[in-house]
Amino acid sequence: MSGVSLAVAPRTEPDQPISPSKSAEKTTTTAAGLGGVIGSLRVIELQLVAFIMVFSASGLVPILDLGFPVLASVYLLLLARFTFPTRVCSSTSTSQQIFRGNRFFRFYVVLGTTFGLFLPLAYVLGGFARGDEHAIRSATPHLFLLSCQILTENVISGLSLFSPPVRALVPLLYTVRRIFVVIDWVIDVWLNKKLPANAQIQDVAWSWFGKVLAVANLAYFSINLFVFLIPKFLPRAFEQYFNQRDNEVASKMAEDKRPSAATPPSSESAKNEAKKSD
Repeated sequence: MSGVSLAVAPRTEPDQPISPSKSAEKTTTTAAGLGGVIGSLRVIELQLVAFIMVFSASGLVPILDLGFPVLASVYLLLLARFTFPTRVCSSTSTSQQIFRGNRFFRFYVVLGTTFGLFLPLAYVLGGFARGDEHAIRSATPHLFLLSCQILTENVISGLSLFSPPVRALVPLLYTVRRIFVVIDWVIDVWLNKKLPANAQIQDVAWSWFGKVLAVANLAYFSINLFVFLIPKFLPRAFEQYFNQRDNEVASKMAEDKRPSAATPPSSESAKNEAKKSD
């Protein structure tokens, strides 16, 4: 959800040829370190997404947030078709991934999944159990957009139709929109929700759980946007894309320079051959 399904495999350096054996070795090493955790997280996420979208589409999500995934998908398809089409050489590339993860990145993914998906889901379910409609309406738009982002990332990560810049824009677009949604969540739980003077301890604890959770999501996804996605993730996506374009141009130029065996001899060479024969 922070671009994790697009950021698991190693990144190739510029102007460095890809060796199948080295690529397989790097991919195996990365999969050994990150595949178990991230793979299991993605399975759990996809199982929860179906449940989230069911009650998210039951009138708890504003129309603007319901239409955002459609508009974002159309925009990404237009970018993939006209602005950043897939390069020919990218189809033969051994890896479609953009960013190389490490142990800290693994912890970063787990932390974001916990604060961004699991705890908000528990908060919404707890709101159903407690009859707290205010908590449900505050957190559900964030969960809905996050579930759409997870589905989109998982779909395009396995398609060669989308070039690296287009794939990198998926978490970027959704994160920008969700930051505004989380800001509304923070305002709702901190300013618009008041506890009665005789509130019980569990009610106070529940209220503070929602407040801390909203602030934690705002902090995490703001850091994710301004520290990871914009300065690191997006530039590497463009770097990979333009490296693929340069490789494609170089390969075409090399093919053009090769002499064709079927090319007939020129008239001058034919005259020279005739003089030699005389």
